[in-house]
Amino acid sequence: MPKIDVLDVKGNVVGDVELSEGIFGIEPNEHVVHEVVVALLANRRQGTRSALTRSEVRGGGRKPWRQKGTGRARAGTIRSPLWKGGGVIFAPKSRDYSKKVNKKVKALAMKSVFSAKAQENELRVLNQLVMDAPKTKEMIAVLNNINAQKALIVLPENNEAIIRSANNIPKVATTTVSELNVYDMLKYDVLIMTQEALQKIEEVYA
Repeated sequence: MPKIDVLDVKGNVVGDVELSEGIFGIEPNEHVVHEVVVALLANRRQGTRSALTRSEVRGGGRKPWRQKGTGRARAGTIRSPLWKGGGVIFAPKSRDYSKKVNKKVKALAMKSVFSAKAQENELRVLNQLVMDAPKTKEMIAVLNNINAQKALIVLPENNEAIIRSANNIPKVATTTVSELNVYDMLKYDVLIMTQEALQKIEEVYA
């Protein structure tokens, strides 16, 4: 089983922990990771754009002038797409962009990213991360101590003090084990988690 050092908030090694081989020690599958990221981004699209076709634009019920004898081109409605204020030809309409991904594929993608982070030394495990009140300076100091400037902090559960401490730091974000996803992990260089969060991850993906 792969091992990783456990750090304190000052960056000192205080022990080590064995990582699950099936979660942090597999060969990353790039194709599956790509498939899940595409699905995640597609599912975030609202798909609510819409424009009016000639049949939907208000007005234009009467023929603007007679068919013959005026010297002008034939016209049946002032809401023709050729006229100002008319409809749109092939107007964009609302649609559903969502993609479905098999649960096993999602789990494999998560394990692939976990393994890649562990293999590339982009995983930091802290013995604990506790803050009594939101303090951005303290959070910056912790990140500097463990050499993690562009980082995603994974918490076992919501912690208002830690979340608010990290909110104002550029290129730093927080999430919980239950909300963790492939795209967010790839977006940040370093994945930070407490031992408690690591234990929950291994329980979820075992």
